[in-house]
Amino acid sequence: MLDQLEASLAFHQQALALRQERQKVLASNIANADTPGYKARDMDFSRALEDATRGSMQPGLKLARTSSQHLAGEGAASMFDARHLLYRVPEQPSLDGNTVDMDRERSDFADNSVRYQAALTILNSRIQGLKQAMQPER
Repeated sequence: MLDQLEASLAFHQQALALRQERQKVLASNIANADTPGYKARDMDFSRALEDATRGSMQPGLKLARTSSQHLAGEGAASMFDARHLLYRVPEQPSLDGNTVDMDRERSDFADNSVRYQAALTILNSRIQGLKQAMQPER
């Protein structure tokens, strides 16, 4: 039963996590708008979400052990993979090599924020629906 609940909410959880990662990338672009030589980046969101839902998550980090008595350390797996992070092709190159287009960054940042909020609203309504379904009938 819990597996079915988890599976029904997994897509929305993955979409929210990827939206959050994209927001960080876009914020980094905006923060570095005046940094000479900075290359703007963005992610291929649809491909990243497709890979995350298929289960092609990046494996966690494995730590080397210097003694057989040490615990095997392994970092958590991440659904965000750096291969989805791409460099942007500038529409108008700058003299200092910076490829950040502030109009595009602001637009993408606002669009991603709205989509994040929409995904959060949808997830919240699904959770509310599940809670109502679990309530005893009166």
